[in-house]
Amino acid sequence: MRYCQICLQPNTRPGTKFIDDKCPACNYILNSDGVDWDIRIASLKSVIGKIVNSSKSKYDCILGVSGGKDSTRLALWARDYLGLNPLLVCVSYPPEQLTKIGSNNLNNLSELGFDVYLSAPSPIIWKDLMKKSFLESANWAKSTELALFAGVPKIAIELGINLILWGENPGLQLGAVEVLSDYGWDGNNLRKMNTLSGMPTEWLKGDKYRMNQISPYIFPSEIDFLKNNIQVVFLGWAMRSWGLLQNGLVASLYNLKMRNDKSINTSDLIGMTSLDEDWVVLNQMIKFYKYGFGRATDYVNEWIRLGLVTREEGIGIVCKYDGACNKKYITTFCQYIGISEHQFWEVVKSFTNTELFSITKKERPKKKFIVGRDNL
Repeated sequence: MRYCQICLQPNTRPGTKFIDDKCPACNYILNSDGVDWDIRIASLKSVIGKIVNSSKSKYDCILGVSGGKDSTRLALWARDYLGLNPLLVCVSYPPEQLTKIGSNNLNNLSELGFDVYLSAPSPIIWKDLMKKSFLESANWAKSTELALFAGVPKIAIELGINLILWGENPGLQLGAVEVLSDYGWDGNNLRKMNTLSGMPTEWLKGDKYRMNQISPYIFPSEIDFLKNNIQVVFLGWAMRSWGLLQNGLVASLYNLKMRNDKSINTSDLIGMTSLDEDWVVLNQMIKFYKYGFGRATDYVNEWIRLGLVTREEGIGIVCKYDGACNKKYITTFCQYIGISEHQFWEVVKSFTNTELFSITKKERPKKKFIVGRDNL
């Protein structure tokens, strides 16, 4: 495992590619120093204007939301800065998974004057695929992320809306190079993300379901996009201050409610992420055991790039909080999908990276690497 020389991003992040010993996000920031943001925004507005003018829908665009910091800021920016009339679409979690904070934040978007379209896939199939995803890959979100990604373009096609707005460009800002296209605003290659392309339809369907039952999990094809003139646009490409901290601060000014649990229980340093459900906390812990970094690293990397902490200070924060997950989140998750906590840990340990962690008789694997130092 090697680390970016600027931040604490390891090269174990799936899809990442270091250039000159720097991670894609740091290279993106360095390359942004010479960007004329006024020209970039003008280019974005020109692209959006052409798409909107060709649309026959009463809505200018469609935007996927959870009620969290990113979607709240995007919705406000699209309406109040770009002058668009967006339809907000939420692919909702089942009641057992959706948090009260998440529900309140979604209601807050309605109270801010937005039209919100709610889609809720069958909770029985949702739970069944969650369990299958966890048992086979130690990633319960493997199936649910498909529904979250697919829901917006499916509804865009259904309602005849040509423009889909998205946040950051994961190719430029996270290193998912398969998403890149000739233009930084162009998001039509999202379908090539590992999240979407790595899941065969037959895995979802299995022996239990018909194709129409798993339809909410199937991202529309390239032919569907072309036939319906669908264009995904990354707004974050033109937003100079796009980021975890900036989005959270802006959204909080518009009554976004934050998570109030302690960081040592969640690894969420300021309670701003995944507000609509709790079990991403344990998924971030498992990510730590698989790849050697978790949610705290994501926060700290941004803070280093913003000059809020030094790399050395960041190491101390990451060592304290990465992989943190209170037992209560594990207990409720196991109860939901119907497994024992012993079985939970057996699955987690079977997917733990043993080059980075030691498997012990105790529940949690033990870290072998030193944060910030290349472990070759």
